[in-house]
Amino acid sequence: MRALRRSTLAGQLLVFQVALVIVVLVAVGALSLAQSEATFNRVEGRRASALAEQLAANPLVRDNLAIPEQRTGLATLAQQFVVQSRVTTVTVADADERVRVSTDPIIERSPLPLGDRGVGTGSSWSGTMDVNGDRELVSQVPVLSVQPGEVGKHLGTVMITVDFPSVWERLRGASSYLLTYLGTALVLGLLGSWLLARRIKHQTLGLEPREIAGLAEHREALLYGIAEGVIALDPQNRITLVNDVARRLLDLPEHAAGVSLADLRIQGRLRDVLSGEGDARDEVVIRRGRVLVMNRMAVEKDGHRLGTVTTLRDRTELAQLEREIGSFRSSTQLLRAQAHEFANQLHTISGLIQIGEYDEVVSYVDAVSRHRESLDLTVNRRVHDNAVAALLMAKSSLAAERRVELRISGDTSLERLEPADSADVATVVGNLVDNAIDAATGSPDAWVEVALHQDATTVEVVVRDSGPGVAPEVAQEVFTHGFTTKAAASGERGIGLALTRLVCQRRGGEVALSNTEDGAMFRAQLTVTAVAGAVTEAVS
Repeated sequence: MRALRRSTLAGQLLVFQVALVIVVLVAVGALSLAQSEATFNRVEGRRASALAEQLAANPLVRDNLAIPEQRTGLATLAQQFVVQSRVTTVTVADADERVRVSTDPIIERSPLPLGDRGVGTGSSWSGTMDVNGDRELVSQVPVLSVQPGEVGKHLGTVMITVDFPSVWERLRGASSYLLTYLGTALVLGLLGSWLLARRIKHQTLGLEPREIAGLAEHREALLYGIAEGVIALDPQNRITLVNDVARRLLDLPEHAAGVSLADLRIQGRLRDVLSGEGDARDEVVIRRGRVLVMNRMAVEKDGHRLGTVTTLRDRTELAQLEREIGSFRSSTQLLRAQAHEFANQLHTISGLIQIGEYDEVVSYVDAVSRHRESLDLTVNRRVHDNAVAALLMAKSSLAAERRVELRISGDTSLERLEPADSADVATVVGNLVDNAIDAATGSPDAWVEVALHQDATTVEVVVRDSGPGVAPEVAQEVFTHGFTTKAAASGERGIGLALTRLVCQRRGGEVALSNTEDGAMFRAQLTVTAVAGAVTEAVS
């Protein structure tokens, strides 16, 4: 078996085909032998019975059996009958079933072997019998008297035997063309085996069975050992291959192979990425609260499309980390903006001092102080959560550096929140304000307005800007694709708004985009829990 495994595919197919042909040949030969034996028993049995009846009815046999110890006439007659009738032996026994004459000298003067007990009482019998160790076709017929007064008297028995042909003789007699047929079948079987082996070898790119098995094992190890998800589709968008990681990330059933995307109810952005034409790189898809990055490659052979193979990675945690890093980056930008604003104010004060305008210095410092106190008072009076208030004050400096006015709506009201709730609200506010500042930058009299509303269980964040708005066909894609408002105009991709939607959905809310006369407006809702006594504390 080890040597068989090491042989080539062509060799194995040839061995199996030859074995199959040999089995068929043996079966055909055995069937031919059985048919030949049945035909021999039927034809030769009838002939032997007819010859035995003919010999038993011969008057010379009756007359010689009536004379005790008479052998000469019977021996001559038996020998002539063997030559003329082409039988093996002729035996004549008397009424006591003792052989008187036989062409087989071994059984002369011995008891006649009977095929049936009825032969001794005048019955006929035909069948096969072992005579002197040889298998013979035998017919035994009684010799009956026809003399007046003795009609039907049992005078003796005539036995005629015919040798069974050998296996070779029976095969040759079964059909004169049997050997030719068998030989032709063997040659055709060998030729067919060789051609089939060549065709399979061509279709398997010359790989041997052990190499194909090794590739299959390596593929399984690769697919189920890597940390990325892999999913392959045929041209009809049926899944032909999917590993465990892809099933888990896409929330597919265990037996998804062979099922189409339509049957799995995969629609929208995910279906577009999986079944799209050509290659695609770093496509961002939101699936069941996960941020997935997908890369699709089209598979073709000889100009024919065979399907697509898509790899996917879970970037949810990475997006969370990116959000945290972004918050540090945002803080750095805010500090830089504040430092830049403070440096400009110092330069202004320094210039006024140098030209001796001391009264103007006092007036300028008072104006800057009043502006800062007014902003601080506005934010602190309406936003009692320290994290969100600090974020808005910092964002105002960033907006000012980019010549955008950050407004706090007059109906804004937000109480102190639990730390986890505060962090999520700050995330939503920060992402929406950043996108609004990006959209409004460059427009005349640019502004961004933030409104925060809170009831017993919900916080609503509304961010409006004076930018150009968002095209209606992109209004939903900014969330599913991960576009920001700036990216919607330039074609670049981000995940800020996608993360905003994830945070809102995780909180049992949603975020929506609409266009106004002035620009774009984002409205986000989150379910939160207010700190007990926060409202009372704020009022007092």
